Amino acid sequence: MNILDVIRQGGVVLYPSDTLWGLGGDATNPVVARRIAQIKGRPPEKGFVVLVSNLEMLGRYVEKIPAVAADFLEKQSRPTTIVYPSGRNLPPEVMAPDGSIALRVVRKGFARELIKATGLPLISTSANFAGHPAPLNFDDIDKRFLDLVDYVVNLHRQKITDRPSRIVRVYADDTFEILRP
Repeated sequence: MNILDVIRQGGVVLYPSDTLWGLGGDATNPVVARRIAQIKGRPPEKGFVVLVSNLEMLGRYVEKIPAVAADFLEKQSRPTTIVYPSGRNLPPEVMAPDGSIALRVVRKGFARELIKATGLPLISTSANFAGHPAPLNFDDIDKRFLDLVDYVVNLHRQKITDRPSRIVRVYADDTFEILRP
């Protein structure tokens, strides 16, 4: 089975995102979100980052794109995850308990092509167990993950990441807060 079929059928994949190696799957599927939380050993009520391929797709999953968010998206020089005040069309298992949603528009690379090919937003969470450091490359991933997922991508395994995405929370009143520089 290929990765597109695995994702469309609700499987969990280990893949190189635009920042780190991550666990992912169909962000519209609550079973996938619960399974990823279980694999990582993280609280199920903690929201996930969701990757989309463009602004049109982003608009399907947020109530409103505040002007300050549009400005960040236009001027970003590195991957930037934006936490929006309210999400939509995504299961509660993917969003934070307050209804906010963390989304990142992926500009290039394998993850963007994967999103475009499936037509689905992808959950993206680092490929580490809760409380452990995120892996900087494929060799740093705990080998137990290889047996816990349905598909492991065989690309970019030597890619070394210098840091995860910047995280910015935007508010409906067009103010913002940088959560991770």
